[in-house]
Amino acid sequence: MGEGQGAGSHGASKQRRCDFCGEWSATVRRVALDRDYDRLRTPHRELYACPPCSEAKERERLGLGRG
Repeated sequence: MGEGQGAGSHGASKQRRCDFCGEWSATVRRVALDRDYDRLRTPHRELYACPPCSEAKERERLGLGRG
C-alpha cells in the first residue's frame, strides 16, 4: 500500500485503487459491520477492495478458503 493508493481518479473516469492488489476499479467495497466486527467505532485506516479482492476476503472471513 504505497504512495498514490486510496481515493483518486485514474484516466477520464473516476476510479479508486484497490488497497489490496493496487488495481484501479470503477467499484470498490468496504465491510464495516459484521458479527464481532465493527469498523465504524474503531479508529483505523479505511481500506477499499475491488470486487475480486472483496470476494476473496469474504471467502477467507467465512473460512471457505480458495474455492
